[in-house]
Amino acid sequence: MRFSVIIPVYNRPEELQKLLQSLCKQSFTDFEVIVVDDGSDLSSQPIANGFEALLSIHYCYQNNTGQGFARNKGMELAKGDYFVFFDSDCVIPPDYFSILNTALISRRLDAHGGPDDAGEDFSDWQKAMNFSMTSFWTTGGIRGKMKNPAKYQARGYNMGFSRVVYANLGGFVHPNMAEDIELSIRIKKAGYKLELVEEAFVYHHRKNDFFSFIRQSHQFGRNRVFITRFHKDALKPVHLLPMLFLLGLVFLPIGFLYLKPLGWLMAAAYFLWTMAVLISAKGGAKSRFLAVLTSYGQLIGYGTGVLKEVFNTFLK
Repeated sequence: MRFSVIIPVYNRPEELQKLLQSLCKQSFTDFEVIVVDDGSDLSSQPIANGFEALLSIHYCYQNNTGQGFARNKGMELAKGDYFVFFDSDCVIPPDYFSILNTALISRRLDAHGGPDDAGEDFSDWQKAMNFSMTSFWTTGGIRGKMKNPAKYQARGYNMGFSRVVYANLGGFVHPNMAEDIELSIRIKKAGYKLELVEEAFVYHHRKNDFFSFIRQSHQFGRNRVFITRFHKDALKPVHLLPMLFLLGLVFLPIGFLYLKPLGWLMAAAYFLWTMAVLISAKGGAKSRFLAVLTSYGQLIGYGTGVLKEVFNTFLK
């Protein structure tokens, strides 16, 4: 068997159903699906059982351990030569596995990561969240629009690696904090070839409201610093930019009170950045306004996460 698709799920049976429906439409069909229900109160077993006639699918329930360890359980059960991981809130385009298989062979990849995107049927809010997570003005395009695909660090919502990599390096080392990025770094350090496959994207149906989106961004900021416990070189200057963005907003009023030229200069910088987001975002006025809102929220949340984990890691 070519691929083993591993899906950790926690209390999201309706999302899982949409994901499995999209897997039924794949043009390349040499894959199995392993659903690892990670201690859910809302069981996904009836959903998985409903696809037994359409997919080679295996359902496994375990006590809650976190998504990283749920993925490890899936790999223990997998029969394929190459493992592919999706989050339960993803929908997979029909040519995904055909594109991925071609890329793995032609580029001789041992591992891959793919981007996420917003579908045409997404709400304005979902499109705005997708923009702020992928835009040059917020993340620098590091989640799927990189000029050098070899620099990409795969994320668990859309990533994979070969059975050989798993046999030699093992699986995810943490249940839910940057376990995907840590493994990406470990794969590269071991000499395996991991690259972005930009065409192998997924549609990511985020269900966040504004405050949960900020909390998620906050966790992403914490995760980036947390990785330094495993890889000291994982934190780069670019990862500190959201923290500087946040500190600039905090000190902006002080600048106007005591250093007016500096205050006006900072205000102009934030104004120009806001205009860049407005111009770059797609859609009508509402979509563009929401993109500005989520972009501010993403950077503020990430910045506070970096600050908190810097304190937890280095200052305690």
